[in-house]
This record gives sequence, structure tokens and C-alpha cells, in this order.
Amino acid sequence: MLIHPQIDPVALQIGPLAIHWYGLTYLAAFGLFLWLGLRRLHHEPFASSTGPGAWRRADVEDILFLGVMGVVIGGRLGYCLFYKPGYYATHPLEIFAVWQGGMSFHGGMLGVMAAMAWFARSRHRSFLQVMDFVAPCIPTGLAAGRVGNFINGELWGRIADPSLPWAMVFRGAGSTPRHPSQIYQFLMEGLLLFVLLWLYARKERAPGQVSSAFLFGYGVFRFIAEYFREPDAHLGLLALGMSMGQWLCVPMILGGAGLWWWFGQRAQAADGHSG
Repeated sequence: MLIHPQIDPVALQIGPLAIHWYGLTYLAAFGLFLWLGLRRLHHEPFASSTGPGAWRRADVEDILFLGVMGVVIGGRLGYCLFYKPGYYATHPLEIFAVWQGGMSFHGGMLGVMAAMAWFARSRHRSFLQVMDFVAPCIPTGLAAGRVGNFINGELWGRIADPSLPWAMVFRGAGSTPRHPSQIYQFLMEGLLLFVLLWLYARKERAPGQVSSAFLFGYGVFRFIAEYFREPDAHLGLLALGMSMGQWLCVPMILGGAGLWWWFGQRAQAADGHSG
């Protein structure tokens, strides 16, 4: 079995200024989004848009800025509401103590959706088109975040069979080998989801189908990964032996599949009427 390398969470120290690896992974996530977003401009229907509604680099930059705000605010509020509602109800000022840690992907996703709704409304664009633009650019950012989790030795996996070649002992989790679930999530929710979604989105789809595919794909991969990830200590496993992360993925899977089908049917009906 392997031993998790003890990596200093501070990547660079310049006097009183400490640059953490986790912060660098966030910067990498934002940089990847900008790079992919600019290439997304060459996909349909964005490439052929003209006039006042044409997609430009400035749109990608604005979406990135608003998305960052949505991730931070939504991620923090989501963690407080989904994982420790009782604690933060009695300690409301600690909601703002983001330096103490505690972010939720599902909350961050809702924050991004709210930010994109504001962007779509302010720019007189279709909300579905904005979400379809954003969706394929997100998984690489998720992958970067999982790298940060692994470097920090946090969010480790459940106990694994010692014979598993990649079973790993994490400092702070005892001497028992565990699944490196951060790596599983990096590979599934990050790289694999990105490849599948990017290839799917290269061809013009019915409005809403690309973002629906993201909801479904992330929900499925996260649900699987949760079987190898240690549940939150203060929650444990909930009904049906599922973790909070899995329960939050259930509406993503069902909603993503249902919306994908519904958007496809609506597009076919519209084509039939126009024909």
C-alpha cells in the first residue's frame, strides 16, 4: 500500500505572503475555463451568431467573473445549509468564515446557475444557451479542485483492502489504507466527464441538452465516487445507506435525464411545426 506524500500546503512563501497549492488549483481552474471558453466560441450556435447577440471574448470574461462569485457564495451557503444547518443557525456569523473551510459543489452549482441567469437577463440572451455554453468548460475546473484535495490530504476515501495496489494511508485518517477517492473523482467527474461532454457539445444540440447532459453525467459519476469516499463524520450514511453527496446527486441524475429528453422532444416538435 502507498503512503500519502506529506506535501506542504503552502506552495510559495514570500515574506508574510503565503501562496497555497489549493489557491493555485483554483487559478488553474479559472484559467482552463477561459481557455476552453474561447474555443467554445468556435462551436455552434455561438460561432454563427452575429449582430448585437454575437458571442465575444468579453462574454467569456464576464461569465468567468460572475461564475467565480457564484461558486464562492453558492458553495459556502450550500455547505452551511446542506451539511451543517443546525450549527450555522446558531453561529450565523461563522457563515462568512470561509477561511475555516467548507464548500459544497451542489451549492456552488446553484450559485453559478443564479449568476448565469443574471448574465442572460442582463445581456438579453437565452438562459439555456448560456448554460449550454458554460457546461463543457466546467469539468476541468472540478478536476483541478480534486488535485487540491489530494495535495491537502483531505476528503479521503473509505477503508480499502490492503491488497489494493493503490490503497493509501492518509495522515489524519489513522493507519488503515483507504481509497484515494480524490483521484477517482479527478478521473471521473473531471477528465472523463470533460472528454464526453466536450465531444458531445461540438455538434449543435437542442437548446438545454448540453447542460442537461452535464447534470446527468456529473450526478452519475459523483454518485459512483461517493461509494469510495468517506462520508462526512458528523453525518455518516443516511437513508438507504447513502451519503449526503449521493442524495444530492439523485435530483441531478433524474432531472438531467428528464430535461435532456424533454428538450429533445420540444426541439423535434418545433422542427415539425416549422416544416
